[in-house]
Amino acid sequence: MSTAVRRVITSHDDTGKAIILIDGPTPHRSEREGGAVLQNVWVTDETPAVLTGKQDRMDRKIGIPPPNGGSVIRVLDIPPTGDVSKLDLNAMQSHLGPEHVHPKARKPRHPSMHRTRTIDYAIIMSGEIDMLLDDSEVHLKAGDILVQQATNHAWVNRGKEPCRIWEGGTRREAAGGWGQCPRDGGET
Repeated sequence: MSTAVRRVITSHDDTGKAIILIDGPTPHRSEREGGAVLQNVWVTDETPAVLTGKQDRMDRKIGIPPPNGGSVIRVLDIPPTGDVSKLDLNAMQSHLGPEHVHPKARKPRHPSMHRTRTIDYAIIMSGEIDMLLDDSEVHLKAGDILVQQATNHAWVNRGKEPCRIWEGGTRREAAGGWGQCPRDGGET
């Protein structure tokens, strides 16, 4: 069971004075297949973001990627990965939908492989995790920081303890495409 994430969100009152808008555990939590727990903290819909308001902007359902032009911050708890040999290799890509399947995508090597049209920042808060790429992987531990630029990847916890990851991401889709990536002949 993952520990609740306390979120403190500030704003302004009607006079412009800085106030605490929200202070408490995020209620926006979901458990994914395999026992991973996703706790969404905050989301924006545009850049530049609206910096006022009295509502909980996270009080809605969003998918894994943030809204186009927006951002998201969340905490992801990943338990040790069990046997995945019987899972569909396209499981995560199917979950994300066709808008996040690149036309030149490689066949997934793990059921959690996926790619989103985002730049993601991840800080490993506790535990250890392996991030698989198309044909390589990197081992990350507490304190490591990852910047991910729309790459195909999967999180795999081969350890004995859960891994807690702080994730933030932005999504700004280029007109008609995935941006630039030499491997794909110009488009990421």
